[in-house]
Amino acid sequence: MTRNGSAEPHERTRLLGHEPDYREAISAAEAPWLKDTRIWVRWPLQTVHLTWATLISNYVNVLLIFVPFGIVAGALQWNPAPVFVLNFFAIIPLASLLSFATEELAATMGQTLGGLMNATFGNAVELIVSIIALKDHEIRVVQASMLGSILSNILLVLGCCFLAGGLRYHEQRFNSTGASTMSSLMAVASASLIIPATLFAALSNSHGSDPVKTQHNILLLSHGTAIILLILYLMYLYFQLRSHSDFFEDSGNAERQEAEEEEEDHLLNPFAAGVVLVVVTILVAICAEYLVGSIEGIVEKTGMSKTFIGLVLIPIVGNAAEHVTAVLVAYKNKMDLAISVAIGSSLQIALFVTPFLVILGWILGEEMTLRFQTFETVTFFISGLVVTLLIQDGKSNYLEGGLCLGMYIILAIAFYVYPDDVAV
Repeated sequence: MTRNGSAEPHERTRLLGHEPDYREAISAAEAPWLKDTRIWVRWPLQTVHLTWATLISNYVNVLLIFVPFGIVAGALQWNPAPVFVLNFFAIIPLASLLSFATEELAATMGQTLGGLMNATFGNAVELIVSIIALKDHEIRVVQASMLGSILSNILLVLGCCFLAGGLRYHEQRFNSTGASTMSSLMAVASASLIIPATLFAALSNSHGSDPVKTQHNILLLSHGTAIILLILYLMYLYFQLRSHSDFFEDSGNAERQEAEEEEEDHLLNPFAAGVVLVVVTILVAICAEYLVGSIEGIVEKTGMSKTFIGLVLIPIVGNAAEHVTAVLVAYKNKMDLAISVAIGSSLQIALFVTPFLVILGWILGEEMTLRFQTFETVTFFISGLVVTLLIQDGKSNYLEGGLCLGMYIILAIAFYVYPDDVAV
C-alpha cells in the first residue's frame, strides 16, 4: 500500500487505464445484459466485453492491425520484404496476448509456477517458428533462432531488468541459491553444444575422415544428448516445483511478500484464458509460416544472413512479451520473478525446446543436430559465463545491466557480419 492508502502497482497492473476484474464485469448491475436469462444473448455480449477488455489491456495490442495484413500479404504471395515486415510486427502483439492469457492462468499458482508458465508460453512463438522452419528444411534458421533466444534472454532481457531496477533502486537482491542452480544448468547446456562442435572438428581433421560417417556420428551424439537433456529438464522441474521448491522462494522483504499475498484482480476466467491461448497460438502459427517462408527472399534482397535473422530478429519478436513482463516486475523490485522469467526461459530453450526439435527432426528425417558452428558455441559459453559471474552474489545494479546489454550489442554486430557458409 502507498502512503495515501492506495494499492501499489504490481506486475498484474493493467497498462491502459483501469479495467474491472472478471467478477466485476459479470456482476455489474449497470449492464442489463448480464441479468438476461437467455444464454444466446448473455454469452455473446459477455464475449464481446471480455474481448474488448483483453485488447485494451496493453498498448502493444495496437499492432494487432498488422495481423490481417500480414496474413493477406502471405496468402497473396506479395514480395518477401512486405510479407516479412508485416508478419514480423504481427507476431509482437500476438506474443503479448499469449503472455497476458498465461498470466491470467498463472495468477493463483504462486511466483515460481507463475514464472515457469510465463516462460513456457513465452517460448511458444520460438517453438512454432522453429517447427515451421524445420519442416521447410531451414536447419540454419532453427539453430540460429534457438541460440538467439537464449542469448536474448540471458543478455538482453536480463540486462534490461538489471538496468530498469537499478535506475530506481540502489541495489536489488534476489535468491542466489535458485540463481546458482539455474547457472549450473546453463553450464550443462553450454557443454551440450560445445561437445558436438569440438567432436565434429576432431573427426573432420582425422586422417581418412568420411564426411558421411562424420555426420552420422554427430547425429548419433545429438540424438543421445537430446534425450539426456530432456530427462535433466524433467528432473529440474521436479526439483524446482516439488522436492526443493524452498530453494526458489522469494528473497524479498516481509512488506513486499505481504503485498503479494493480497488477492489480485483477474480479467479472464480459466476457460476464457484457455480460449485466448488457443486462438492466438493458431494466429501465431499462420503468421510464422509466412514469416519463415519470406526469409529466403529477404536474404537475397537485403544481403542479411539467415544466421542474423534467426539469431537477432526472430528472438526479438518471440521474446517481446516476456521481455516487457520481466522488465516491469524488475522495476517494481520483484527480482526473483524477473530472474525466473528471463533465465528460466533460456533454460527451457536450451534443455527442452532445442532437444525437442532435435528429436522432432529425427522423426521427420531432418538432420537437425546440436552441432552449432564453433563461433556460436564460443559466444554461448562466454555469455553464460558472464551471466553466472553477475548473478552468483544474489545482487544486481544498473552497471551489471549495462554490462549485459553491452555484451549483447557486441554479439549482434558480430553476427551481422558473420556469413552463413562458415564450415566449422
